[in-house]
Amino acid sequence: MIFVPRSQPKTTVDVPCRSCRQIVRADSQRCPFCGAPFPARGQVPASGFEWKTETEFFGYPLVHIAVGRDDEGRLRVAKGVIAIGQYAIGAFTIAQFGVALIFGIGQFILGPIVLGQIAIGFLFGLGQIATGYAAIGQLAFGYYAVGQIGLGKYFWGVGRHDPQVLEFFRRLLEKIGWHFSR
Repeated sequence: MIFVPRSQPKTTVDVPCRSCRQIVRADSQRCPFCGAPFPARGQVPASGFEWKTETEFFGYPLVHIAVGRDDEGRLRVAKGVIAIGQYAIGAFTIAQFGVALIFGIGQFILGPIVLGQIAIGFLFGLGQIATGYAAIGQLAFGYYAVGQIGLGKYFWGVGRHDPQVLEFFRRLLEKIGWHFSR
């Protein structure tokens, strides 16, 4: 006869979340009430990196770089004149998800002049999906738009070729110093 020991049922301990103090399971990876990561731990080790210049402009650092999470488990957000990070807000922004006040580059970026996978621009957008007064993308939406698929007052793409689009971009490039011969 073979005896197979029964596995002991796992007992879970309920403890207060370090952030909101609600009772949670000790093995929880996230608090169901406030979303804190590993709520039973006294402290979550910070991950990532953060750096700011001491020079400020209207209370914001000239350069702020931030990625990862802080000691509280919250996402680090770069906020500065030049903001660089996973999440960033700045006049000039480089981010995975960002908001730019002047110019931005990122995976998902919002601002006046933007380049990104999803570029939501007000003046100019360049990306896989792009919007703006002038937009260039696989999907392009703008007053002047160039794309595989798109919508615009003047559009250059599959099945539609408005010459005003080419003239607009030619003049725009000449204004910034790029000259083309005809």
